[in-house]
Amino acid sequence: MMENKPCRRELMDWINVVSFVVDDVKLFLDTHPGCEEALEYFEEFQKQRVEALKEYAKYYGPLTLDTAYTPEEYWCWIQEPWPWQEGGC
Repeated sequence: MMENKPCRRELMDWINVVSFVVDDVKLFLDTHPGCEEALEYFEEFQKQRVEALKEYAKYYGPLTLDTAYTPEEYWCWIQEPWPWQEGGC
């Protein structure tokens, strides 16, 4: 049975979107630490970012060390194409 492999470029674009949101909300929380709505927003997008990074690692190799599944896989990324080397899906 074949897995429905996500498009590498689309997945990388989504990782960039959620990473931007997480960083932007962190900056907002620096000046508004008591804002519960912003904290909930941060937690939701942080969760989505981690899920997207894990999905990317599953199909294309880890982008960060914390998304490698085992210590043996920590350095496997060096053998994979870099994210910008793959043009399409």
